[in-house]
Amino acid sequence: MDFFEVVTTRHSVRAFSAAAVEADKVRQILEAANLSPSAGNLQAYEIYVVTQPSRRTELAEAALQQDFIASAPIVFVFCAHPARSESKYGERGVRLYAVQDATIACCFAMLAATALGLATVWVGAFKDEAVRRVIGVPEGIVPVAMLPVGCAAEQPAPTSRRSLGQLVHQVDDGGENPKHQTQNKVDSINSISRLPQSF
Repeated sequence: MDFFEVVTTRHSVRAFSAAAVEADKVRQILEAANLSPSAGNLQAYEIYVVTQPSRRTELAEAALQQDFIASAPIVFVFCAHPARSESKYGERGVRLYAVQDATIACCFAMLAATALGLATVWVGAFKDEAVRRVIGVPEGIVPVAMLPVGCAAEQPAPTSRRSLGQLVHQVDDGGENPKHQTQNKVDSINSISRLPQSF
């Protein structure tokens, strides 16, 4: 599967079969996460791997009764480790960079799982302290995202997306007021084609 096929294939799946995820696939997913970029290459995050059924059930409860979490054979919990980033970046590292590091690593893991033919769903709604208790993290480690992984037991329909015209803004190098420039939306695919061929 090439990269763009992985991106278009990935969907949020909330029903998993009982089939286990092979150890070599788990390792490949973790290795992909480990290759993700991070601020200052400090990797200010930690990954907790949860396979025990009772703990997966507790994670589902901590995630506001999202019971599908318990049905996945494995759940990765990505946590920010702010102290690793604070040493170089101070408060911004604590508040932002460590969280970014964790989320980027989770994205890499999600795409790696998809490339391996597995299903995933990003879970961000949960009670932080309850998750911390379930996975037993030390003080200062902050849960950011959970990623249940397994074999899909459903095939969800593709979801809609905003058009490029709604979300892409071209900032030109002309003499206009920069504040005004950021409001200029790329209004169609034709506008995209008029963008520079190289940057």
